Amino acid sequence: MFVVAQLGARRHYAIPRILAQANALEFLYTDLYAPKALRTLLAVPSRNGPSAVRRWLGRVPKDVPEEKIRSFPLMGIEFHARQKLSGQARSATAVHLWVGREFCRRVIRRGLGTAHGVYTFNSAGLELLRSARAEGLFTVMEQTSAPAAIEDGLLAMEEAEHFGWDPPRILDHKRLEFSERERMEWDLADLIVCGSEFVRNSIDMQKGPTNRCCVVPYGVDSSFAGQTRALASRPLRVLTVGAISLTKGSPYVLAAARRLKNVVQFRMVGKLPLAKARGQLAEYVDLTGPVPRASIHQHYKWADVFLLPSICEGSATVCYEALAAGLPVVTTPNSGSVVRDGLDGFIVPVRNADAIVERLEWLASAPGLLEDMSVNALQRAAEFTVEKYGERLLAALLAGGKLRSLARHTESVLRPLFGERYDTNA
Repeated sequence: MFVVAQLGARRHYAIPRILAQANALEFLYTDLYAPKALRTLLAVPSRNGPSAVRRWLGRVPKDVPEEKIRSFPLMGIEFHARQKLSGQARSATAVHLWVGREFCRRVIRRGLGTAHGVYTFNSAGLELLRSARAEGLFTVMEQTSAPAAIEDGLLAMEEAEHFGWDPPRILDHKRLEFSERERMEWDLADLIVCGSEFVRNSIDMQKGPTNRCCVVPYGVDSSFAGQTRALASRPLRVLTVGAISLTKGSPYVLAAARRLKNVVQFRMVGKLPLAKARGQLAEYVDLTGPVPRASIHQHYKWADVFLLPSICEGSATVCYEALAAGLPVVTTPNSGSVVRDGLDGFIVPVRNADAIVERLEWLASAPGLLEDMSVNALQRAAEFTVEKYGERLLAALLAGGKLRSLARHTESVLRPLFGERYDTNA
């Protein structure tokens, strides 16, 4: 049995959901979630209420029994208040360091029940991993994105070249501490779960323990069931979803849109950038701003192609969603996607608007190629449902547990984690 310690509704609570369905969840520890009683009480008044309340009510760990959920709502509220206050005068990183330590402290104090393993996430599990390891438990941490040092280096180059897209970042002396915290978590983890090869390779670049890394691509709900796309008698429609920022490679979307103004229609859905960048984009791109989660399907339906030229990701969920919608995806290796170059989309180098333009022109002029890639996208998406993700994750945990048992534990310790899945002859 595992204890999952998770801040936020990361991937809609996929990890505790998978473990609960496998009868392998002891507790889910989190900050804020919406219990059934709260959702019932606030159902009507929340419809027109503050967006923060609506987001809170959307935090529902589906298929996770409420008796297995332990939350710290006051800590969660304080965390969000501190985030709002952090800015030029304070370090946003300091807030994340605070909540990671505070969260672990509270989980340890509440206890792990009869769990034989813990599952944590980067920067929010150090003290818990240390405590669990001292008790002989199986320790897992998930590196959800490239390590901080890699991300900072990539974005520093973007900021130097594309000033005015993101708020200027102050010199953050806490980033070194944040990066060191990630490293210490790697050292304490029996298994490090990475959503993509990009994340694993980034850990390798930091001389991390890649021998304990396992790549487990994510999955999305079948609600994104899509349709085969075929080129219509109109300009090609290209969609980007996510905050418009340097991280997402948004300046390269603008560069492509400028050059393809009369050939391709561009739409960007997500949080808008600073005024200077917003003004430049608006001339060439349809900017919708953020939209409710329930409305995102209509934008996928509108599009012919999905574009995400990310500079740094873990494994971008929107790429999985786009494939499930039947959209060929043009993206970079740094998005951590499962797109196969030339089959269900194209993988282009980072910071390369020329490559983006070339691929989009190809799709706009080749109806058969667009339709073939759309068919392939739907087939590829079928391999990356939440159910398939659960199978891959459980297999990775089992394999990691067996490797650890050879070095440190007996079968009697590992069997309670996996039940009948544990087979000493496998």
